[in-house]
Formats: sequence, structure tokens, C-alpha cells
Amino acid sequence: MPHEPRPVLRVSASATVCIVGQAPGTRVHASGVPFTDPSGDRLRDWMGIDSDTFYDESRVAIVPMGFCFPGLDAKGGDLPPRRECPPAWRAPLMAQLPRIRLMLAVGAYAQAWHLGPLARKSLTGTVAAWRDIATATDPVVVPLPHPSWRNNAWLKRNPWFETDLLPFLRDRVGRELRGD
Repeated sequence: MPHEPRPVLRVSASATVCIVGQAPGTRVHASGVPFTDPSGDRLRDWMGIDSDTFYDESRVAIVPMGFCFPGLDAKGGDLPPRRECPPAWRAPLMAQLPRIRLMLAVGAYAQAWHLGPLARKSLTGTVAAWRDIATATDPVVVPLPHPSWRNNAWLKRNPWFETDLLPFLRDRVGRELRGD
């Protein structure tokens, strides 16, 4: 690896909501706390929860596809999760989270792994199929784009995300966290 590994995740066997992202970025690698950046602010807004709830690992697990920061590409962007991580660590870790009832698959890597054949050919196709996916999965999986500012144009091109998917997401997150 291009730097010392520093796994960044938050888990507890009591969690009922699980956020599955790509891999820690540079800020998160430095802080050791997932989503301590503007993407985290946006994700919490999408979910309709505050920071205290988001970081309560007894309720919300945060398990990226790659647990460690994978480094930067030649243009300064984050590299994708390392290929060896998911096959080595995902199944054993997910088995330790028996109460998960709602999973947020954030980004194409998480969607491909956790949805398998339910994932469409594109991130947009997968997120657009959220209703079909949510009713076909157990635990319920809701596919989301990454909450990065880089996706502002995607969000503008897909207004249904805010008008249709986010109300469902907020309601479902609220119900899971209340134990409804």
C-alpha cells in the first residue's frame, strides 16, 4: 500500500442500519472517523439524522468496501477500493452484524457487491431502480450515489432522487432507528 493501513469503520452487533460506502478518503484517513467531510454532512441530511445519531455505532454501522484509504490516482482523485479487501473481509464482518435491516449502498462499488445481479449497468440505472431493489432485498438495500459535491450535476439531472427517493429514505431510516 502507498501508506500505512488505517482501517476506518464503525460497527456493533446491535446496529440496524448499515452504510456501505467506497473507501475512506484523505480527510477520513487522517481523522479515523468515517464521513468527517462535506459528503458526510450531505449524507446525514439525506438520511434525516444528526451527527450524534449517525455516529452512534450501536444503531448505525459504517462499513466501506475498502476499509483503508487506497491512495490517490495521477490526477489527485481517490483510487477505488483495493480488490483484495472485499473478498477477504466483507463476509466475515457482515456476519457479525445480524440485526441490520436497512443497508445504504453508496456508490457503484457497494452496489455491485451487495446487489449482484440486481445492480444495473450504470449507477444511475441502479439508483433509479431503488423501489424494485428495496422490495427485493433482505435486509432492505437502498442504492445511493456518493454524496460528494462532484455529484451535484448528477443530482440536478435526476430530480426524482430528491422528490421520490429521499422521502422514502428518511422515513425508512427513521423507522429503523425507532425500532418500528
